[in-house]
Amino acid sequence: MKELETAIKKVLHEIGEDPDRQGLQRTPHRVAKMYRELTRGYEQSPETLINGAMFDVKYDEMVTVTNIEYYSLCEHHMLPFFGVVHVGYIPNGKVVGLSKIPRIVDMFARRLQVQENMTRQIADVLKEQLNPQGVGVVVEGYHMCMMMRGVQKDRAKMITSTMLGVFKRDEKTRSEFLHLIRSEPSAF
Repeated sequence: MKELETAIKKVLHEIGEDPDRQGLQRTPHRVAKMYRELTRGYEQSPETLINGAMFDVKYDEMVTVTNIEYYSLCEHHMLPFFGVVHVGYIPNGKVVGLSKIPRIVDMFARRLQVQENMTRQIADVLKEQLNPQGVGVVVEGYHMCMMMRGVQKDRAKMITSTMLGVFKRDEKTRSEFLHLIRSEPSAF
């Protein structure tokens, strides 16, 4: 953590600040600690997060979890992006504990990311861990790199999706999923 603090102190100096002035003296420590928290997803694995919380069921209808809030950092500018994730899957004999889906979302969000990759990573892990009939993931995001710099469009929302298995092959399944997630008002 000391090296990260030193680097942040250098950044403060390079932008024209005095890292030794009263208000900034502890800033390198706080920022280093913040980056460790915001990137803790690198230290996590799906297997550890799921921790055996998969259960045999005779249920073959759609399971959806909507409006899972997330906060991430753009890998291009290291600025925040945030929004909600909607997940659906059709079990193939197994379901996962409800809290595990938001934990998987957080694991990938707490890494330097692009939204497109995060969407696919969430879907792929659910497919690998559950072997469901299909998975659908839709991510809505607001990107500070577009809001506060560059083009400066603060109302632009990015929406990405990944559909696997029956969600990709069957229009009715995909439509049901999209209808279910649209019926919930977004958290943002």
